[in-house]
Amino acid sequence: MHGSPFLTHLSLHHDRVQPDQHPFTIPLIENGLSLSFTTPVTFLVGENGSGKSTVLEALAWATGFGMYGGSRDHQFVSGDEGHALGRALQLTWRQRVTDGFFLRAETFHQFSSHLIDLESTFARYGGRSLHEQSHGEAFLSLFENRFEDGLYILDEPEAALSPQRQLAFMQILHSLAGQGIAQFIIATHSPMLLCLPGARVLELEDGNVTEVSYRETEHYRLSRDFLNDPDRYLRHLLADDAS
Repeated sequence: MHGSPFLTHLSLHHDRVQPDQHPFTIPLIENGLSLSFTTPVTFLVGENGSGKSTVLEALAWATGFGMYGGSRDHQFVSGDEGHALGRALQLTWRQRVTDGFFLRAETFHQFSSHLIDLESTFARYGGRSLHEQSHGEAFLSLFENRFEDGLYILDEPEAALSPQRQLAFMQILHSLAGQGIAQFIIATHSPMLLCLPGARVLELEDGNVTEVSYRETEHYRLSRDFLNDPDRYLRHLLADDAS
């Protein structure tokens, strides 16, 4: 995977931090949020509550996307007054880009509904309403037809993808990142996606950020060990407490 990322660093304007106010009380942010991006694809991993989604939503807002998903042209939530963390972010760019997309898996259905009112845009999403496709088909249609050049901020893109479609998505990531025309910052729980060659994995744990290999992540280790010997895990997980 070749190419340099457009966005190279994310940190805080300390004079814009609001102590004792959410989300500034999340340990990752309270500890002085600082993330560096050195490769075209960066994965953020960590348990629920580690701050992954909060940071991505703020980054999306700070770069001009709707904080609930979409592109600069398709912000489907009106009256959005902004985002406290987004206003506090300090972004360092090698090359400022305006194209891209923010995928927020849990509000993707609302985004798909928004497109129904903009029928002329269906061509950019495969020519069909995303509601006429299965959830997984709609996600992959978005990736195949809408992802080109720019910055892509993705929160759990694997949510609707079968293992086979996760592999197809990896091909898209590899192709676009390899051409040097796109940068991806992705929060994920998928051990398959983490294996993408050339990607950087940042683990968020206890408010700290550590670069790790995919083999060092709990996502990979637990999945590998479970699939190697599911009976060993199931004996403990499904044991009858009364026995």
